[in-house]
Amino acid sequence: MNLAQSLLAASERHPELEAFPRLTYGELLPRVRRIAGGLGVEPGDRVATVLDNRLETALLYWAAQWAGAVFVPLSWRLSEEELDYCLADCGARVVLRDGDPLPDGLDHPGALDRDEREISLILYTSGTTGRPKGVPRSHAADRAGGWSQALQHGYGWRDRTLGVMPLYHTMGIHSLLAMHLVGGCFVPQARWDAAEALRLIEEERISSLYLAPTLFHDLVHHAELAARDVSSVRALGYAGAAMTSTLVRRCAEAFSPEVFVNHYGSTEIYTFSIGRDQLAKPGCAGRPAVNTRLELLATGEVCVDLSSDEAFAGYWNRPDADEKAIRDGWYATGDTGHVDADGDLWIDGRVDDMIISGGENVHPLEVEDVLAGHPGVVEVAVIGVVDERLGQRVTAIVVGEATAEELDAHCLASPLARFKRPREYRHVDSLPKSASGKILRRMLRDETTVDA
Repeated sequence: MNLAQSLLAASERHPELEAFPRLTYGELLPRVRRIAGGLGVEPGDRVATVLDNRLETALLYWAAQWAGAVFVPLSWRLSEEELDYCLADCGARVVLRDGDPLPDGLDHPGALDRDEREISLILYTSGTTGRPKGVPRSHAADRAGGWSQALQHGYGWRDRTLGVMPLYHTMGIHSLLAMHLVGGCFVPQARWDAAEALRLIEEERISSLYLAPTLFHDLVHHAELAARDVSSVRALGYAGAAMTSTLVRRCAEAFSPEVFVNHYGSTEIYTFSIGRDQLAKPGCAGRPAVNTRLELLATGEVCVDLSSDEAFAGYWNRPDADEKAIRDGWYATGDTGHVDADGDLWIDGRVDDMIISGGENVHPLEVEDVLAGHPGVVEVAVIGVVDERLGQRVTAIVVGEATAEELDAHCLASPLARFKRPREYRHVDSLPKSASGKILRRMLRDETTVDA
């Protein structure tokens, strides 16, 4: 079933339910048909947008699917040079930006016969080096990802989710897809603002939150949290990075969730694994997802079977990237991990994030987890800095008021091995992050090298 058929089925199955606030599935389809008719595209044409998470962006996504076109959402944070590259690379037929009116035309009959294996979406990954890579995703893969999310995040009939993760990111698109499959309501929030998110949670009776850890951090530390009724929230999911045990505890105290999962995945293959019980094992990536098989190489790198229903088939116009990431039917994630005695996966970091200090391996995440437990730490990232004697010295980049002496004493009082504790602390006002909330360690390493 392609996504045009899937939307048609949703509108027939539950026309009376809200797809978006004050817009039912029965009302959605006629709007999508008119927008699709106004796009003036043929099946396979690329429709690019440079928009935030407004309702219009979601409508354009569905209109592109209805017309059989390929939706290419691009980040409004990109430079003009980067946007020009992506638009040329995908060969966009139509480009819609902030301020452009929604196209409106005669009702499009719908590309209901389009093969579900055809491309429906191209997402550009936000790499820290080199040009962004286009990741083509098929109708079948994205629909499978929507079902996977609904099942493994514990979504129920008529669920309501906050749509604030960017629609140019895999988390945002699959939140939108999951909702139409369960008769749910996607509540758009154009750009992140914690106070506005808390208002929407209360007024729209949001039942599920799927956010990056940094956004959960903003919510649970916001002054308005105590004044808002967030009791409607029953399911929490996060992705993009592991949560610290401190943040997991604070989220549990704030929302008392029935479901609390860590979703480990990527743009290329939406779901790798699900950590189903974050309260018991904070930060754990858990077991392979329902559509997935995983393998750990001798180096510790996590690889994912490309036979997954949620997998891409290769990068857009980038055979060099295919050669690097695809190995004998497996996708090499670039993440390192280990499996504990229970058989659960833990992600230790990126292959190039590993710190080798004095001949010993130090995983940044385990050090960060300890430091984040200090009440004087708001955020922290741990990196390796070139050191003449140690090779690399463990360095903590800290947002917060805790002093180096206080943090060192905190590490010494923890179970963390003494050789793993930071030898240097640097205080900053904020940490650089990607659109999905990942801390950009490479940028921190580059800045630290320049400073040195």
